[in-house]
Amino acid sequence: MKYQGRSKRTKTGARIRPHDKKKKHELGRQPTETTVGEPTFRTVDSRGNQKKTRALKTNVANVHTADGETVHAEIQDVVRNDANPNYARRNIITKGAIIETDAGTARVTTRPGQNAQVNAVEVEE
Repeated sequence: MKYQGRSKRTKTGARIRPHDKKKKHELGRQPTETTVGEPTFRTVDSRGNQKKTRALKTNVANVHTADGETVHAEIQDVVRNDANPNYARRNIITKGAIIETDAGTARVTTRPGQNAQVNAVEVEE
């Protein structure tokens, strides 16, 4: 688990004496890193009696085409991912990734690790 609270050290390395313990709302998690494959989902608790559905694997995308239609397309490959060059090699889908679908090349506009679906906009090569 990642801790997203304040560090116990200053930027020069001096120790800060903590005045309180770690809190539940400061809890962090590892990134989901959604990959291309047979759809698999995980539900995690979030703040305020809510749930988030995370896509661990997915192979479908809602692609918005140039003529204004939205088609349900199958994902073949991750062409480019500016978040991390390694992600394209490992077929990891994040927001802004360029994916190859059977409806053409598209750019991902949603965060599949946060809302369990891939929406994309068609791009020209």
